[in-house]
Amino acid sequence: MNTFFTTDTLIESTYLVATALFILSLKWLSSPVTARRGLFAGEAGMVLAIGGTLLHAGIIDYKLIAIGLVVGTVIGIPLGNVAMTAVPQRTALSHAFGALCVTVVGTAEFYLRAPDISPFMMAVLSMEVILGSLTFTGSLMAAGKLQEVLSQRPITYKGQNFVNALLFAIALVVAVILVIHPDQIRLFPIMIVIPLIFGVMLVIPIGGADMPTVISLLNSYAGLSAAAMGFVLNSKLLIIAGALDGSSGFILSVIMSKAMNRSFTNVLFGGFGQIQATASGAKEAPPVRSATPEEAAGILGAASKVVVVPGYGMAVAQAQHKVRELYDSLTKRGVDVTFGIHPVAGRMPGHMNVLLAEADIPYDKLLEMDQINGDLAQTDVALIIGANDVTNPAARTDPTSPIYGMPILDVDKARTVMVIKRSMAAGFAGIDNPLYYLDKTLMLFGDAKNFVSNIVRELTGGSGHGS
Repeated sequence: MNTFFTTDTLIESTYLVATALFILSLKWLSSPVTARRGLFAGEAGMVLAIGGTLLHAGIIDYKLIAIGLVVGTVIGIPLGNVAMTAVPQRTALSHAFGALCVTVVGTAEFYLRAPDISPFMMAVLSMEVILGSLTFTGSLMAAGKLQEVLSQRPITYKGQNFVNALLFAIALVVAVILVIHPDQIRLFPIMIVIPLIFGVMLVIPIGGADMPTVISLLNSYAGLSAAAMGFVLNSKLLIIAGALDGSSGFILSVIMSKAMNRSFTNVLFGGFGQIQATASGAKEAPPVRSATPEEAAGILGAASKVVVVPGYGMAVAQAQHKVRELYDSLTKRGVDVTFGIHPVAGRMPGHMNVLLAEADIPYDKLLEMDQINGDLAQTDVALIIGANDVTNPAARTDPTSPIYGMPILDVDKARTVMVIKRSMAAGFAGIDNPLYYLDKTLMLFGDAKNFVSNIVRELTGGSGHGS
């Protein structure tokens, strides 16, 4: 009886339950209805994984571990208390921290084991360190772009792709040499430094419009590096968790690229998002029609069907709660209000869904692009709040446009289009939107939160909450 309940058995049982919880977490997170359950499952799985690891007999002193837990908690709590608009860059920082951890652990394992390392173990360790290093700096660059500490526009130069390929090739050559000759310890720092540089060079030519795909791709790299670390540490749980993270991030990247009708190579090396220079002597943009909150409220109040298209402008203005008030005001008048969500709207996958769910918009009113596009031709008003490129009809009509072929929300098919926007500035893709110049389009210039609040006030006869 006592031999059955050994520490090793308890650890393995804990890991088994943690693995099951990680798998269920991913499954439940795929739906807004079960997402909260999925979050709790993932948290419980991680607690069990940490608890099981702390039971290992190989741990000599718990003092440093306790210090690490305290320091991590002190840093983690304020990092978790960020505005919804900062969640994408916060996610990028999480990828950076995880990748740094993987790189440090891999480095420690190499110097502890060298030169007595088998070719397989050295190959896995090299993969761990290379992916970890480039993910660390790449994630920091992504966070900087998302936070607008760095320019969101692509930073490109002639021969950039060649330089990047050369850097990565050098790192791989060093890794091969170490696999064959693990006693060449002096080469190991090169295998860390070059991917660190490569991570920076990989992300700086990528524009803000591609950040959702970059975030999910970096998530994949972080997961794969963690899986490699699992082989190095002989941890089945880490291998499984890393594989789940890596594969889900890769699949999500594929979905995001498909949503933009672009390939990985185009995302990573295309320099997408540069401001498009207009030809010399090009004609001036045609005038636009604008409307006041009073006029917008009158049009919305008289409509039968309204589709709201949220974008990053809504997130920046933190207007989701005012949008909820607008939804309530219109539905009380008998207006059918739904929300059209583009897969790459915002700064990360699911960004708009999370914001609207936070404002308690009913889940069944959040419709994906494929679901809503068929209804837009029968829609009285399409109200766009800060979404630029995902509503740009040039993606369908202009073969010279950099977003040509990208699936978009067909808002131009609605009877009336209203766009809440601060100015006529281009979106992340750096191109003009011909939607704004259509006769059926009304531009509502101003801060999204204030403008929606004023519309609500007009609809409710001055009884709205205001801004």
